[in-house]
This record gives sequence, C-alpha cells and structure tokens, in this order.
Amino acid sequence: MKWVAGNALTTRLTLLFATVSTSVLLLLGVVIGSLVERHFEDMDLELLEGKLELIQHALAATRSPGDLATIPAQLDAALIGHHGLAVGVWDETGKPLYLSEEASFPTGSQPQVPAAQFPRTWTGADQHLYRGIMGTAPTGIPGGASTTVALSTDLSHHEHFMQSFRLTMWAVVALAATLSGFLGGLAARRGLAPLHDIVRHAADITAEKLDQRLEEGNIPLELAEVVRTLNGMLARLEDSFRRLSDFSSDLAHELRTPVSNLLTQTQVTLSKVRTLEEYQDILASNSEEFERLSRTIADMLFLAKADNNLLIPLREEVDLGAAVSSLLEFYEAYADEKQLRLSCSGKASIAGDRLMLRRAIGNLLSNAVRHTPKLGRISIELKETPEGETVVSVENTGETIDPEHLPRLFDRFYRADASRQHYGEGSGLGLAITRSIVQAHGGEVSVISERGLTRFSIRFPR
Repeated sequence: MKWVAGNALTTRLTLLFATVSTSVLLLLGVVIGSLVERHFEDMDLELLEGKLELIQHALAATRSPGDLATIPAQLDAALIGHHGLAVGVWDETGKPLYLSEEASFPTGSQPQVPAAQFPRTWTGADQHLYRGIMGTAPTGIPGGASTTVALSTDLSHHEHFMQSFRLTMWAVVALAATLSGFLGGLAARRGLAPLHDIVRHAADITAEKLDQRLEEGNIPLELAEVVRTLNGMLARLEDSFRRLSDFSSDLAHELRTPVSNLLTQTQVTLSKVRTLEEYQDILASNSEEFERLSRTIADMLFLAKADNNLLIPLREEVDLGAAVSSLLEFYEAYADEKQLRLSCSGKASIAGDRLMLRRAIGNLLSNAVRHTPKLGRISIELKETPEGETVVSVENTGETIDPEHLPRLFDRFYRADASRQHYGEGSGLGLAITRSIVQAHGGEVSVISERGLTRFSIRFPR
C-alpha cells in the first residue's frame, strides 16, 4: 500500500474498506459455490444409490432365467421420468443384460472396472460430465451368479446451473464491492469530519491567539488524545511566548536603566565646566555602571552558551564542604551586618567544574542572604544519599514565596516580589545561571517554600 501512502486519508480508508469488503465477498462466494456443488453431489449420489437399491431388489426377486428376461422391461419402466440417468447390468461373464439408451460409462466394460473406483465423475464421448456408482446385485436364481450394476447421471444440467450461478454471484460480488467502496468512502468522509473540524480550528490559531484551545466536547475517543496533546502543545507554546515576551521586556529594562543613567549623567556633566575632581568622580560612577552592564552581558552570554549546549564543565574532584566554607567566609561580613546565623552541616564531594559549582552554590547563598530578614537563619546541608546522589540544600528563614511563583523562580529576570525590581537588587539572572550549571552537570535544582522556610536543593548524580 506504499503507492497510497501520500494520498488523502479518506482515499486510503476507502481503498482499504473496499479491499477488505471485496476479499470477504470473494471468500464468501467461493464457500457458497463449494457448498452448492457439494449439495448437488449429495443429491446425485442419493438418487443413484436409491436406484441401485431398486435394481438390486428387482434382481433378487428373479427365480428363473425367464424372470431375469423381464428385468429390462422393469428397468425401462423404473427409469421413466429420470432424464440423464443411465443404467447398465452385466452378468458374471461381462455380457450386458441391460443398457439404457445413451448410457455412458468410463472406458473398459463392466465389471472389469473395480467397484472401489466409484463413485466417480468422468467426461463421456459426448463431452458431457457424468457421475456414477457401481455395485453388485445377486439374483434369486438358484445357483445363479451375481450381476454387476452401474448407474450414471448426466451433470450437464448441474454444470449449466453452476455456470449461471457463478456468473451471477461474481456480478453481485463486483457490484457489492463497488457499492461498499462508495459507501466506505462516504463513511470515511463522515467519520473524519471531527478531524477536519480540528484542522479548521487549529488553522485559526495564530501567535496572537495562543490562548485559544481546541474543543474536546464532541470529539470521538480516538481523537480525544490527539486534541489533548495539541492543547498541551498550545499551552506550552503560550507559556514559551509569554516567557520570551517577559524576557525581552526585562532585558530591555535591565539595559535601559544603566544606559539612561550614563546618558543623563554625561549630559549634565557637559552642561557646564567641571573641576578635575568632579570629572574623576563622574568617570568613577560611570565605570561602576559599565561594570554592571558588562556583568549582565556576560551573564546573558553564559546563558546563551548553556541554551546551545556549549557549556562544557571540567571534571575534577571538588570538595563541596571546602567550597561552601569559602563562600560563607565571603558573605560573613554582610551576614554580620544583618545579624544572620550561617551554618553548614555534612560533607560531600563531586566530580565537576570547581568554578561553576562555586558560582551555582554562591548564587543560592547570595539569594538567601538577600531575602533573609534581620536575625534570620541560613543553613547549608551537604549529603550523599544511598540512591547515589549528591545533594546541596540551602535553606533560609523569611517570607514564604507564593506557590504560583515557585515554577518561575529560575526564569531569567524573574522576581517573585515586584517591589524588588529596582536597581541594586541583583540582575535576576543568578537562579537561571544556577539551573544552567546544574543541568550542565546532569543534575537538577528545585525549590520549596512553606511556613516561613524556603529551601533550594541541588541534586547531582554521582
């Protein structure tokens, strides 16, 4: 069926339906023809066996050669009305005692033909097909030998009937196959109507209408899974478009603010003559803005490499306990300023890129320090599980993050608290970079927040 692979589904279903129905009709025609032939054979044998019994009874009733001489007349009377039926009777020497008109039997005069070869069919000298049986019939003459009786019937009438029957049957099969193909086409077109509805509705969905979904109400069960899959795909596309739109907006905001500051500051500076100290202060301030812009651009390039699977970490044995201790020392001054309690428990090691792992954990720790309120607590736990994982958890006290924000915390420039979107609260890329580093090491990162505790967990395979 490769030649119909590129055709419409309706055409393929119509051809398949016509092929199957035609095959069934052909098989049914062959079975019916065989049953009819078998029925005729049974009828012929029943007729021949009945006549054989009649002749055997007549011969058994003879008591003298005179009685035997009346057998031809009795048989002529018995065969009246049985057109095509032929009878032959031979004595023990092979001498015919009776042969009906136009009797036709296989080559070799009876009784030389073994009776075991009957019943049988043969073609006579007149090219007609015959079916016949043979048997013995003892006479009632004392000391007389048995006779041989053969009977045959002309099958021409049956052949004519079967020829007409087959012609009619194949004509009906051809007509039925054509009709079933036509009706199959209508059924396929009607059955595929829901699919055409899906195609029509899907064609109406554009980038501006990604919130629309395909209706599932009147869809057949076989297509319901397809509709659910398409709706799921639309939901993912809508979410991706929304994230891409948000990302573009956030990126423009992140770059516009420092550029605007630099432009304003430069224009104000140029509005009048400044002293050397004032120029130095302005250039120092501009340098900080350029550094911020440079870090943001570097982070974006880092994430772009991660998106294109170009982030290939080195593999070396890293003592995570030592890396965490170094990070805690780095944030100790800021933590003391907010009177935070920092702690680390457990130990673990992993084969990975030392600098990348330090940056991933450092981003989580920086995020925790920034969002933990004064007198709060930050706990880092390291462990190697029996399941073969290395887990790094960073838990901090503070305001619980609403559940709707948790799935998006690792998006670029996403901030759960809109009030923190002012300059100086970080670029909003730290958690996205952490996720990229963890994924580059084959791990995964997750977050939970409940009852005043927020816990980020990194799981690396060992």
